[in-house]
Amino acid sequence: MGLIVQKFGGSSVKDAAHIRNVAQIIAQAYEAGNDVIAVLSAQGDTTDDLIRKANEINDHGSKREMDMLLSVGEQVSIALCAMALEKMGLPVVSLAAWQVGIFSTNVHTDARIRRIDEERVRTELDRRRIVLVAGFQGVDRQGDITTLGRGGSDTSAVALAAAFQADCCQIYTDVDGVYTTDPRIVPNAKKLDVISYDEMLELASQGANVLHNRSVELAKKYQVKLEVLSSLERKPGTQIREVAQVEKTNIAGIAKDTSIACMALVGLEHNPGIAFQVFDLLSRNHINVDIILQSIGRAGTKDITFTLHKKDLEDAEEILLERKDVLKFDHLETTERIGKVSLVGTGLLSNSGVAAKMFEALYEANINIQMINTSEIRMSVLLDEEDVDPAVRAIHAKFFQD
Repeated sequence: MGLIVQKFGGSSVKDAAHIRNVAQIIAQAYEAGNDVIAVLSAQGDTTDDLIRKANEINDHGSKREMDMLLSVGEQVSIALCAMALEKMGLPVVSLAAWQVGIFSTNVHTDARIRRIDEERVRTELDRRRIVLVAGFQGVDRQGDITTLGRGGSDTSAVALAAAFQADCCQIYTDVDGVYTTDPRIVPNAKKLDVISYDEMLELASQGANVLHNRSVELAKKYQVKLEVLSSLERKPGTQIREVAQVEKTNIAGIAKDTSIACMALVGLEHNPGIAFQVFDLLSRNHINVDIILQSIGRAGTKDITFTLHKKDLEDAEEILLERKDVLKFDHLETTERIGKVSLVGTGLLSNSGVAAKMFEALYEANINIQMINTSEIRMSVLLDEEDVDPAVRAIHAKFFQD
């Protein structure tokens, strides 16, 4: 027997019945002779409810206080689950991040895990206790609570699995694995038995909500064996691991992302270093950008267009406008009514027919493309927001149903 890390998402612990079900899954792994660390998310819509409560008081509350508030949800989940396990007669302890020693950077609402102190958890495991850990949170050098961003409980679980060299890390959700696309959009989407770290990372980064992209990065770096499976059905899920690559195109799936916005700096001077100034300024303010397009210089000026998360749009606009005289651009243009659809798989760029097939699907669906971005295993298009779901259906039909 070995050490298993299990993670349960918000939908898996949304009410008392679901918490009892999760307790049964944890108990089954424990009674099979394994040491068990379980990471729990906040119940159901708890995080959204807490954000609404914050906005009722102050819709521009500081990020530090938002972290203080939002960290509560996971602590409720682990305490309730611990009570369920206690009722089953099993030894258990619930621990918040500061009790475990999950130390993070001090970037509130989007912190990164720096290190994990193993002593407390090792002590509890040696006493044959089940250890329940509050996901999504850490503590910085000042002792302040931080949160790891949406989906951060996945990252908590993988980081713990890496730190304690767990035999596997099971991610329990309300779906039974990773699909070729969102089954709510395409009901006949196919479940994948195995997917590579790189493919899963691209799908997660491009909007697939099964796993947090930072958790997949960690899993790949430390070779953590991941499995995504259902908390409601007892059947095999999807394994995420290194997969031997062969020289052929293998389409893994299609992801969509409607959480993005688009910003254009119009009329920049066509001089060396301008792009560096723009993106260095955004980086120093912890604003990440994705797709970047620079126009060909004309009449001594150029435009730079890029995508970013909607939550960062207001901050980015304020930061850039404050530096307008230094950056010397004419004006900003922004839109939130935009989305991204990405085709992910090995060997995309080495097969010229893939792009043509994808663009044919969009043409046949009468969908216009605004921007295109590619990597070795991904091809992304930017579209009007209302075209995103039809594009997913059209591309999936072209690649998986032809």
